[in-house]
Amino acid sequence: MAVEYDLVVLGGGTGGYVAAIRAAQLGLKTAIVEKAKLGGTCLHSGCIPSKALLRSAEVYATMKHSEDFGVFASEISLDFTRVQSRKESIIDQLYKGVMHLMKKGKIDVYEGLGRILGPSIFSPIPGTISVEMNNGTDNEMLIPKNVLIATGSRPRTLPGLVIDGHFVLSSDEALQLEALPQSMIIIGGGVIGIEWASMLSDFGVQVTVLEYADRILPTEDAEISKEMQRLMKKKGVKIVTNAKVLPETLETGSGVGISAEIKQETKSFSAEKLLVSVGRQANIEGIGLENTDIQIANGCVATNAYYQTNESHIYAIGDVIGGLQLAHVAANEGIIAVEHIAGLSPEVLNYNHVPRCIYGKPEVASIGLTETQSLQNGHQIKTGKFSFRAVGKALVFGEYDGFVKIVADSKTNDILGVHMIGPHVTDLISEAGLAMVLDATPWEITKTIHPHPTLSETIFEAALAVDGKALHS
Repeated sequence: MAVEYDLVVLGGGTGGYVAAIRAAQLGLKTAIVEKAKLGGTCLHSGCIPSKALLRSAEVYATMKHSEDFGVFASEISLDFTRVQSRKESIIDQLYKGVMHLMKKGKIDVYEGLGRILGPSIFSPIPGTISVEMNNGTDNEMLIPKNVLIATGSRPRTLPGLVIDGHFVLSSDEALQLEALPQSMIIIGGGVIGIEWASMLSDFGVQVTVLEYADRILPTEDAEISKEMQRLMKKKGVKIVTNAKVLPETLETGSGVGISAEIKQETKSFSAEKLLVSVGRQANIEGIGLENTDIQIANGCVATNAYYQTNESHIYAIGDVIGGLQLAHVAANEGIIAVEHIAGLSPEVLNYNHVPRCIYGKPEVASIGLTETQSLQNGHQIKTGKFSFRAVGKALVFGEYDGFVKIVADSKTNDILGVHMIGPHVTDLISEAGLAMVLDATPWEITKTIHPHPTLSETIFEAALAVDGKALHS
């Protein structure tokens, strides 16, 4: 028996379930089809579990230096089983919360694999959803007026480099490690690679990062990348840039060996395990796109500014459409798509206003244009930078490496970008986000009273520094 809906969401990750909640608020009869668990990559194999491990690593690293705070512990030891247990407990609590929200919103959840069918007896246009339920016996047929594809992404690997789950890992397998290795090679010095490098180093693992570009975090402001590389090396992480990994040289046995071409010279590296962190690819296979006229561009679903495909009743959001692969981006895209479906007039998402966060130690957070991008876009710029070392709260925390940098247009004074590296900057970046939305100038930030002592004073001083007026430098 077929069930009719106003909206069926394929994929119950952050973007999918937030979109479903908004649809329910707007009075749309809504269902989610999810082949695994609601919460998706972010909750089960991405944002939340990795940050739980990062927090344990941070506590462990801090305890090893507790005497700096006048606290002496007779013995510091790490129980990685309990670290993993804490991670799973956090995931379980949040998963139950998401399930509660589905019940509250009267959103039907189908646990199975959903596929879009072509024109059929149920509908003259593509969009009917066939659900192969996880129980292996039942099939459900859903007839929606609208479909939202939110199937997310999965870890990518290099051609010829097979993820075996034992010696060669993606982030999925790494999150399930039962014990920490003595050493790890990480291929990729982007966001995920640097978070893992920071975490593993704080846990006491010997880490080598092989990055193809000429610097780690190549999409961040150059000064941020330089500071992160300095601080990673200070922690004992070996970073090798301009490294073209040669998958055909992979050897496994008692550990892992692999070679990379670096400035026309081949060098070999070895470790107990290898983590491949070279990005993610959209989950577009097996969901019936071939039964539609939906266009695929560079391995992702193509949409307009309201996330509408060229099948006007089918929308797509999140990692599956490419762009910024961030949970908070997917959630906002989902809200816009659903409001468009409901006949409202949502504002399109300004991706220049999206904060980007890296949760290593130190943290990195940024929004808007880098200094290089600002110049490439034709802006005449001025910048202000202020170090956490001059801020009392950072010294109290014992975390004072890093800085805040503000890039502004020298003609209009508009803020073009804000870039931070240091303690708790992933929490501080929201002030910069508000400033960008309000089209603020550095002067306006300086008119906002920042309490003392707080880490936010670094933003205040950086804003003053844009015009050469910093008070504490």
